[in-house]
Amino acid sequence: MPRAIWKGAISFGLVYIPVELYPATQSEHTGFNLLDRRTFDPVGYQQINKRTGKPIGRENIVRGYEYEKGAYVVMSDEEIRAARPEATQTVDILAFVDAGKMSFVYLDTPYWLMPERRAEKSYALLRDALAESGKLGIASVVMHSRQHLAAVVAAGPALALETLRWSTEVRELDKSHPFPPSAKSAGVSAGELEMARKLIDDMSAEWEPDSYRDTFRSALVELAQRKVSEGKARELTRIEAPEPERRGADIVDLADLLKRSLGKRTGTSNNVGAKPGKPPAKRGRRAA
Repeated sequence: MPRAIWKGAISFGLVYIPVELYPATQSEHTGFNLLDRRTFDPVGYQQINKRTGKPIGRENIVRGYEYEKGAYVVMSDEEIRAARPEATQTVDILAFVDAGKMSFVYLDTPYWLMPERRAEKSYALLRDALAESGKLGIASVVMHSRQHLAAVVAAGPALALETLRWSTEVRELDKSHPFPPSAKSAGVSAGELEMARKLIDDMSAEWEPDSYRDTFRSALVELAQRKVSEGKARELTRIEAPEPERRGADIVDLADLLKRSLGKRTGTSNNVGAKPGKPPAKRGRRAA
């Protein structure tokens, strides 16, 4: 199991669920590092001025925001740090929406949300309530100094967090493109449509992700393993740090927190950019 990349709590109403965030995916893209042919040392990329082609020292490099094509405004590291969102260590659920209403184009990166010790009761409460309602939680979370919109989803025995693309990151469909309004208007006969449906039925299967393979990567892995067996590889020793100690959570009255949360629903806002309200006292922020 990989190390937790974030620790905090899920917050909805007055309920706080201590959790740890773990990556739910691992990259298997086929990439190559540049090496010195003579020594197998990694080869870096030189920082150069793209107009002159000459190397440039790090002391002369600044950060520029391109506000128009080819036009920049320089921002200092201090100004950038001041604009970054405050790390609240909470997954603040802003609203619950029907899971079927969210388009797949907004989905970005999935993570597992694992309960902290003694948080099983509140964790199971949210997971099962989401599963039974057919909804997912739209949340705001800050990770690595970056604000994310995210979805909290019931995924079998676990809760998952899926970071979402902001609406400004999703390109609108070009409706001027000549999409056929229907199969019939495109000249498809009733018989052809029926055969297509029959073919879909015949090819239907259960979703089993292990049934599909990246054949290109598999071929490269096999080639690499063969080269290793022929003594054509060099090893890089990695030192693993010890696992951090997991902390627990205190027991609170969940029913009371839920009742109080329902009583505070009036006057709420779903503005992600707004600063969240002050959390309840420390004793009330723990969960069973």
